[in-house]
Amino acid sequence: MGKGVLEVNLVDAKGLSGNDFLDKIDPYVIVKYRSQERKSSVAHDQGRNPCWNEVFRFRINSSAANVQHKLVLRIMEHDHFSSDDFLGEATIDVTDIISLGTENGSYQMRPAKHSVVLADNTYHGEIRVGVTFTAAKVQKQTLQHVF
Repeated sequence: MGKGVLEVNLVDAKGLSGNDFLDKIDPYVIVKYRSQERKSSVAHDQGRNPCWNEVFRFRINSSAANVQHKLVLRIMEHDHFSSDDFLGEATIDVTDIISLGTENGSYQMRPAKHSVVLADNTYHGEIRVGVTFTAAKVQKQTLQHVF
């Protein structure tokens, strides 16, 4: 499929649902691609409409053609005195982005809104994310014949 770098631009979120009293949520995002995981900063005191403007990079090294490539964004709420709460997640299929980036050298999906849902698919806000895939440059090997 493709080798290169998948760049995820985590922009912001709107209308997140949380459990905390007085809407005092401090959200962060765990961005996962296969076994690779990155964590955003905590958006302190930004409540249900946090802004991150952070970029995360994932190495892609896949030769399989029929594999689906997905980004999973788990939105969590940072708690000081108990375990962090799950606010919802968004899944983005990046298979076409990787495929087009492999063909063209790079491909960009401008920041777009994705629904944040719970396991039962109930809507819990939206998250805005952009994705770029840049293919690794293939080095041509020169064959030298020694006579």
